[in-house]
Amino acid sequence: MMKDIEIPQVQNVTLAVVREKNNLMQDEWRVYLINNNDFAIENTLVASKGYGERNGEEQRTSTLRHFLQTVPARGSVMIEPIDAGVFHLNNEYWVSYYIGRQIYDKRFVFVPDSIKEDNLSFIKELDKQGVLHS
Repeated sequence: MMKDIEIPQVQNVTLAVVREKNNLMQDEWRVYLINNNDFAIENTLVASKGYGERNGEEQRTSTLRHFLQTVPARGSVMIEPIDAGVFHLNNEYWVSYYIGRQIYDKRFVFVPDSIKEDNLSFIKELDKQGVLHS
């Protein structure tokens, strides 16, 4: 029965969207997965998509899938670059990974216009300015 299914809770794994400078000193935005556990997470799959509306018209992005072999303990991995032109959408990241033989998954959503200058803070794990998912 459903009550017998144990759904483990994701802990100490989060996402951040950070602003970085490219070689031409222009702003670029990137999404990072941060593992704050004392152990690595394995076989990580991240599905990302954007959805919402602008001026009453529905908008969607393509769904992208990324496979990250191992995210080290107390480490981070860049998932993808993200264009500032989609910040007005819900930017959803569905993260699934293994710890041992147990699978964990969690949906992270950056709501419309949450990725902006006013919401930037210093993210010590990345040593960069960005928006950390709560």
